[in-house]
This record gives sequence, structure tokens and C-alpha cells, in this order.
Amino acid sequence: MSDNVLEIEGLTAGYNGSAVLRDVSLTVGPGEVVALLGANGAGKTTTLLTIAGIVRPMGGRVLYAGADLAGNSPDARARQGIAHVPEGRGVFFSLTVAEHFRLRHRGENLDAEAAYRYFPALSALTGRRVGLLSGGEQQMLAVGRALARRPKLLLIDELSLGLAPIIVQRLLPVVRAYAEESGCGVLLVEQHVEQALAVADRGYLLSHGEIAASGASADLRANPELVLSSYLGEHAMPAAPEAAPEAGQLRQQRRAGVLR
Repeated sequence: MSDNVLEIEGLTAGYNGSAVLRDVSLTVGPGEVVALLGANGAGKTTTLLTIAGIVRPMGGRVLYAGADLAGNSPDARARQGIAHVPEGRGVFFSLTVAEHFRLRHRGENLDAEAAYRYFPALSALTGRRVGLLSGGEQQMLAVGRALARRPKLLLIDELSLGLAPIIVQRLLPVVRAYAEESGCGVLLVEQHVEQALAVADRGYLLSHGEIAASGASADLRANPELVLSSYLGEHAMPAAPEAAPEAGQLRQQRRAGVLR
């Protein structure tokens, strides 16, 4: 039996009978941050929506902790420990920060203190309506509310959307720290390639709905031509990096200072 939190096997998915993803396979291990990269329209958001249960697959399988998620509703997946931070944050402008931590699925307990621990700035904003928060504060709330669910798998779609790069540089290390400290697996969709790879263990490059390349983050950062060709949608891809080390090896290397 696999130790991976998430395994996608030959996934095909899309909308109204038209495939956006074709034969996509990837894995996320416990405590591992995996970046999913690619140009707009490559299928990144569709991948996350399919894992979350919002889009139904046309083929292939999505396995969570070794169990096939076929037939499980988005609510059921959330209760199983899958947290999804959607593009656009998914917050309610008319509610306060504190009220967001009182919104919950039936039988769900949200650990607001965990969110405040990882994002101390939120604790000073509990009575403020979200519509009055800055974009960075709203994103902190969106991620913090996901962390309050104590997820085993965290899906984050475009953390940097609408934010200044300096804010993204503050948020991404928090995601990295949470993964390492909690053992949560993270699948991160991000347009800021360099920043995403700086905190990720591994990365996958999507091009036209297919995995164009994958590898250890250090290898992908060292091969910018490979990443660029994926974003340009070129069919003749440069040679892919060597296979990524196992997640455990990567975490040990990161802690030892080998990976930065």
C-alpha cells in the first residue's frame, strides 16, 4: 500500500464532455509541498477542482490515503481531511474574521487558534469585516481557515493572485512550515514559478492538459528552459530532469541545508 496522501492515476477531466486534462498522473506525500505549474488554461485549476470533487473525472482515479474518492461529494472530502483554498479566496466580505471560523460543515470543528498561530496578524483582526481587509489579509484568512480544519491534504489555487510579490514571499513559507510540522501534503498551483519552487519539494509542469515534465524543485529551478517551453506550449520539450528523490529524502536534504 502506498504511503502517499494523494495519488492521481491517468486522470482525464473537463467540462461539458470536453477534456481539459488528459491522462494526468501525480503524487503528493505526507509533509510534502508539490508545485503544479503551467500557463493559464493548462488545466491546473481543473486538477484541483477534480481532487476536491467539484469536477467529475471522465477517466482515471483520484486516491486519497489509498482510497478511491469516486462518488465522494465535496463535503465528504472536506470531512475526510481535504481542504481547498480556491482561486479568488472564497471568503465572505460581509462577515468578520471571527465569523469565518464559526462557519463549518456539520460535525466539523475548526481550530481557530491554529490559524492565529500561523498567521498572528489575523488575531488582531477578528472583529473586522473581511471586505475591509487588504488582499494579503484576505488571503491569510483563506489559508488560515483551511489550516483550522487540520487537513491531511491542502489544495491551494493561486495564492499570489492579486498580491504584491513581497506578500507572497511571506505567505508561502507559512505553507511550507505547516506541511513540515503537521505532515499535511500540499498541492500548490502558483504562477510565481520561482517562489513556488523555492518552497516546494517537487514540481509538475502542465502543458495543454498533460504532464510535460516533473522533477525535484532544485532540478526544475536549474532548468529554466524546460519551464519556459511548458509555458510557451512548445511540443519539442528539452530533456526532463532526473527522477525526483523520494519525499522523505527531500525533507532531510532541506533540513540539512542541501536544498534552499
